[in-house]
Amino acid sequence: MFGGGGGGLNPRKMEQMMEQMGIDVEDIDAEEVIIRTDEHDLVFDDAEVTKMDARGQETYQVIGSPAKVESGSADDSGGTDDADAGSSIPDDDIDLVATRAGVSEDEARAALEDNGGDLAAAIESLE
Repeated sequence: MFGGGGGGLNPRKMEQMMEQMGIDVEDIDAEEVIIRTDEHDLVFDDAEVTKMDARGQETYQVIGSPAKVESGSADDSGGTDDADAGSSIPDDDIDLVATRAGVSEDEARAALEDNGGDLAAAIESLE
């Protein structure tokens, strides 16, 4: 991660230094990461995600190559099954929230709608 060759830091030594500074590092087994912007969505499949907690301040690092997807593409298509259920929330998002939070699809849909489609916020509100 910090370069090959003789000048790189030893990962174990780096972990020890971070622990001494009060920084906890945790790998997250993420299946998908979506970053939504006004213009487009960045979708990372099989991304490497690391959470660093430095005295209560959480930082997430995402490593991978995202696919650029048109923002709100499920809302604008008009013909997809996801939008036909009377909701602009994609079925995949509902399934993901229901699975992660251990709730029914109806509860997951309501949480997503209450949180503007934000997956992380919806899961957090259900936990």
